[in-house]
Amino acid sequence: MTEDERKKEQAGPIDPAFLRRWIGREQQVEDVITPRVVDGLRATLGSEMTSLERLPASLHWCLAPETVPQSDLGADGHAARGDFLPPVPLPRRMWASSDVEFLSDFALSDTVARRSRIDDVELKNGRSGQLIFVTVRHDWFTPRGAALRELQKIVYRAAGAPAASPPPRGNDAPLPDHQQTIVASEPLLFRYSSLTFNAHRIHYDRRYATEVEGYSGLLVHGPLQASMLLEFAAALRGGERPRRFAFRAVGPLFDGEAFTVNARKSSGRFDLWCANAGGGVTMQATAEWP
Repeated sequence: MTEDERKKEQAGPIDPAFLRRWIGREQQVEDVITPRVVDGLRATLGSEMTSLERLPASLHWCLAPETVPQSDLGADGHAARGDFLPPVPLPRRMWASSDVEFLSDFALSDTVARRSRIDDVELKNGRSGQLIFVTVRHDWFTPRGAALRELQKIVYRAAGAPAASPPPRGNDAPLPDHQQTIVASEPLLFRYSSLTFNAHRIHYDRRYATEVEGYSGLLVHGPLQASMLLEFAAALRGGERPRRFAFRAVGPLFDGEAFTVNARKSSGRFDLWCANAGGGVTMQATAEWP
C-alpha cells in the first residue's frame, strides 16, 4: 500500500470491506533465543516467578518483535499500518486478548520462526464508539517442529473516544488461593518495553499518555500482566508450563501503584487475574494442564 493510499484510507470513513481485504495476509520473521533475552526477562519478572532450570513460559512475547525503521513509526510509536496489519483509521490500539497453545518446548540457542496471518477483521460498536478488532494467528516453529500457536486480538478505537476508565475500586474478584504483590514502577515498564522492542508511547511517554490519549498515567502492558500471570501459574506447578493459556484485558492498569497477581485452583487449571490496589480486576486469564 502506498503512502498516499494509506493517508486517504485513514482520513475517510471506516470501510470494513476494504479492511477485510487484509484477511489472509501473512508475514514470517525469525529470531534466536539468546541468554541475554532470557536473563533480561527473568530479571524483569523476578526470581519468584521464574526459575533457572526452565526457560520462561512467556518468552515468545519477547522474540521476533517488529524492527521497522524509525522513519516508519506512527504517531503512537507503533509501525505505520497498511503493510501486514490493515490500515485501520482508528488511532488508539490495544492488545485485547490472546489464546495460546503450547505444543513443544523452546531451547536456548534455538532459531525460531513465527508465521503470522490475519485471520479476521471485525467492526463493532462499543460504549466508546466504533471498534475494530483484528485477529492475528501466530504459529511458532523451532528446528524440531511446531512449538506454539496463538490467536491474538488487537482492538482499535477512535481518538475522540473517552479513555477507558479504571476498573472498580471495590473488590470484584473471588478470594485467591495464591497472591503476589508487584509494584507497577516506571523501571518495570521501561524494561519490558525494551525487552519486546515496544515503542508504544502509552507505556513510557507520560505526556502523550495523559494529554493525547487521555489516560491517568502510564499503562502497564497487557502482555506484561499476562506474562506475570503465566509465570505465576507455572511456578505454582513446580515450573511446569500449562498446555493452554488464555487472557483477556478487562481494564487499564496504571503505573505508580502496587497491584496483585492472583490464582485460584480449579479442576486441572488455575483461574488467574491481575487486580489494582483497590481490588479492581484489570486482566483475567486461565491456565490449563493436560
